[in-house]
Amino acid sequence: MEEDFDLPVGDDMMNEDMDIPDDNPILKVGEEEIGKQGLKKKLLKEGEGWDTPENGDEENSVCFSHYTGTLLDGTQFDSSRDRGTPFKFTLGQGQVIKGWDQGIKTMKKGENAIFTIPPDLAYGASGSPPTIPPNATLQFDVELLSWTSVKDICKDGGIFKKILVEGEKWENPKGLDEVSVKYEARLEDGTIVKSDEVEFTVKEGHFCPALSRAVKTMKKGEKVLLTVKPQYGFGEKGKPASANEGGVLPNAILQITLELVSWKTVSEVTDDKKVVKKILKESEGYDRPNDGSVVKLKLIGKLQDGTMFLKKGHDIEDELFEFKTDEEQVIDGLDRAVTTMKKGEVALVTITPEYAFGSSGSQQELAAVPLNSTVYYEVELVSFVKEKESWDMNSQENIEGAGKRKEESNVLFKAGKYARASKRYEKAVKYIEYDSSFSEEEKKQAKALKVACNLNNALLALEMESRNVKAHYRRAQAYIQLADLDLAEFDIKKALEIDPDNKDVKLEYKTLKEKMREYNKKEAKFYGNMFAKMNKLGPLDSNVKI
Repeated sequence: MEEDFDLPVGDDMMNEDMDIPDDNPILKVGEEEIGKQGLKKKLLKEGEGWDTPENGDEENSVCFSHYTGTLLDGTQFDSSRDRGTPFKFTLGQGQVIKGWDQGIKTMKKGENAIFTIPPDLAYGASGSPPTIPPNATLQFDVELLSWTSVKDICKDGGIFKKILVEGEKWENPKGLDEVSVKYEARLEDGTIVKSDEVEFTVKEGHFCPALSRAVKTMKKGEKVLLTVKPQYGFGEKGKPASANEGGVLPNAILQITLELVSWKTVSEVTDDKKVVKKILKESEGYDRPNDGSVVKLKLIGKLQDGTMFLKKGHDIEDELFEFKTDEEQVIDGLDRAVTTMKKGEVALVTITPEYAFGSSGSQQELAAVPLNSTVYYEVELVSFVKEKESWDMNSQENIEGAGKRKEESNVLFKAGKYARASKRYEKAVKYIEYDSSFSEEEKKQAKALKVACNLNNALLALEMESRNVKAHYRRAQAYIQLADLDLAEFDIKKALEIDPDNKDVKLEYKTLKEKMREYNKKEAKFYGNMFAKMNKLGPLDSNVKI
């Protein structure tokens, strides 16, 4: 804007106690209201992506925009376009009228919109003579060209991040992920401390604490300038110089240019962290194998010392490695890891002995796997055919599927494989969970299967843990289905004794009490009718034997 006309205003230019008329109280077609003070926005052109200048805890966004400002009668009072120079200002610092601070926050890069700004968010009762009269509603045709944000990423003033180059997509690395970065660290006087390109695990960090903190907020390809206070640098002790690195004085502030080149996603397949998967090659899409899928893999198995004990599907004449998930056809860790993968994904899976060959080892592969060995598989999921889900089946197929899973569960239960048996019982119930499309006969079959599976699963769980709330709850539901209300009440009370605040159990107890009341009413009515009939017969003849 021209030097003799600036958007910055002080609060002294406005009188908030004045009764300011609303020149434009009704929203026009295509307009939306921003906030509750009468600011209106009409979108002319969509912007890029989804980021806006102030997102979350971003502060001090430096914005570049083009604009044309007019009164409601169309009189133009200013235009950066006419001057050919974009307008630059810092958002949220009172450098522009309030309507601009509020409106620009809603815009994306490249977006073009018209803002209608009421007097109390513009120049108020004073106006801005000679171009803007008192109590004037203003219109600004604004195009947001770009912005630079400075973000306090730890929210304690310890690390400020200024984005120099925007990254791709929206994902950020997490604790176990392995990142590849380029960085250059300097002192405030410009002296280079270290410049390097390295890979490290986010959780373990590298160089100084600021790097791992910062990469967790970055996207692939993003480049930033970090201002690092001592608590996230080298603290009160500083760091002595070495052959490859410069020294850092105690309590020194660092300037670090950091680029996140790429990263490999690392995830824990099992809750106990004994099966870990590192993605070597990402794949598109979302679909993954379910239990019972037939999968085809390229597979290399190695020991910790690098000895290869398995290789399948990599040579031209070699067939792909094929198995059916959740059927104990491969070691448990590999089985579980494959169901987390997408078609075309390549991953390195680390499997500890508990989920591999355990204390028995293996003599059945190309090379022996010693006892208690951690094994490493490089896996490429070439293709898979999922087992039909319940919603893809007709009612009879669902009943047959539930029956089959129930029988499989019984076999596993007898073999002492309780965890797998429980999983199968739960899957059996899912086949028949929704029976609205079933015939009356099919509903009876489904109910019998559901009750049997829930009872067996509860018994199994209680065998392993007598104070298992979910098992008592599940068994109570089964007893309710069987109309054995006393046994159901016993389990419900037991569950509440263990977990008095469990909402699901409390709700089930309420249902049970209602059923018990209904049952007692029916029983009372039955006996009442019976005694009424007996009274109608009159006194019993002494010769009548009963």
